[in-house]
Amino acid sequence: MTEFRPSRFEILPTVVKNLLIINGLFFLAQNTFGGHGSDFSFENVLALHAWQSSLFRPWQLITHMFLHGDLGHIFGNMLALWMFGSVLENLWGPKRFLTFFIICGLGAALMHLLFLSYEMIPLMKDYAAILQERAANTGQTTELFNFGVKHPNAFNQIPDLVNVLANNPTNADASNTLFQYVTGYYETNLNTATIGASGAVFGILAAFVYLFPNTYIYLYFLVPVKAKWLGIIYFSYELFFALRNSAGDNIARWAHIGGAIVGLLIVMTWNKKNKKTFY
Repeated sequence: MTEFRPSRFEILPTVVKNLLIINGLFFLAQNTFGGHGSDFSFENVLALHAWQSSLFRPWQLITHMFLHGDLGHIFGNMLALWMFGSVLENLWGPKRFLTFFIICGLGAALMHLLFLSYEMIPLMKDYAAILQERAANTGQTTELFNFGVKHPNAFNQIPDLVNVLANNPTNADASNTLFQYVTGYYETNLNTATIGASGAVFGILAAFVYLFPNTYIYLYFLVPVKAKWLGIIYFSYELFFALRNSAGDNIARWAHIGGAIVGLLIVMTWNKKNKKTFY
């Protein structure tokens, strides 16, 4: 096998076909029943939340994989699932492929939660200091301003209020209003939802690259690139931005990395006794 081109869409193995259908139905339900004014929030109940969040539920480790943010998000994930997942399911069979998909998704979620929790520690510590200061009822606002210094985005929309309190630290109304803004910022960050099958898909990509390193993948169906080079470049790209941790980056980079690492470890373990499956 020296080249890989996606087969006709009608030719789908069982698990991949059903995963495509399930993701499509979830996406349809999200956009039909989960919009503004709905009593049920798909993201609050089914998306993955930090385990420090009051919204966290154990089942979210699985259900977050079937939610997507927009059409581009689901299209990219499902295209990769079809292109590469079909090859792996035909190679391994449906049971092994489904097991692989779920474990990769779980591994990605756990990796994401680990790094998310680490990132939340300073935020939770600084907010706890504010609560402690307010509980002491000393009338001071030191910790509020310290929070603003460490988390400047919390005060971006209320500079006038900050100036009022800076000029009059004993202004109780200004202090309470600023505390409400800080609390909103804290809860928004703590309750941020993570959705998408990307972690599991990255595990599939890693397995494909490992098993078929010299197979040509046609980018945009035109440009041929060997799987091993594409895998190395893509993984390096994700690792770079995960370590950089850029402000405003709403992509779960560590979930992608976690899924790829778990997928690679699984396929390496499964392939120990069968070296002839490399192409």
